[in-house]
Amino acid sequence: MEQKDISQAVIRRMPRYYRFLGELLDEGVERISSNDLSNRMQVTASQIRQDLNNFGGFGQQGYGYNVQFLYDEIGKILGLNEKHNIIVIGAGNLGQALANYVKFEKLGFVITALFDVNPELKGKKIRGIEIHMLDELDEYCKDNPVDIAALTMPKAEADLTAQRLVGLGIKAFWNFAHVDLNISDQDVVVENVHLSESLMQLSYNIVKNKNS
Repeated sequence: MEQKDISQAVIRRMPRYYRFLGELLDEGVERISSNDLSNRMQVTASQIRQDLNNFGGFGQQGYGYNVQFLYDEIGKILGLNEKHNIIVIGAGNLGQALANYVKFEKLGFVITALFDVNPELKGKKIRGIEIHMLDELDEYCKDNPVDIAALTMPKAEADLTAQRLVGLGIKAFWNFAHVDLNISDQDVVVENVHLSESLMQLSYNIVKNKNS
């Protein structure tokens, strides 16, 4: 299929399709129409068809969608049929929580190592994953395949650490630091995760509901 630009709004919806289709498979559903999928996802049937048409459609008139086939195809679109090796920079509470979350591996995201500057953590293991010191980072990246770096570190060091990792050939960042990374390399992709912003949105809706 010819590569074309897909809007970020569409891309953000694809994991939701994947999740809902997985739930349908667990329920034993083999086929679903765009209208029924619309009711479950609270997205219009027209929007679903438009989104999927960006990647080829996958449905048949009067038949709907084969749930297993669509689930598998969306998995391929999201790259879930491949293995992605992740290192975590920052082995504090959040870094260790990521390492302990086993569902990532079921999706093909395998955390292979954690790094920190705290010498008390050196050599410790989280679910069998070793914590290394940050000064071992260069050697590790040269000797091991790394697809994604997850940054769970103070924002003051995040940019410099990211630039160092780019120099080591890392092209993808899952950034939990409280700063948007400033990376000029256009081949590098960054997903900034601001947990506090999500809480602020929740707080806004709580206040709005109280005042309505």
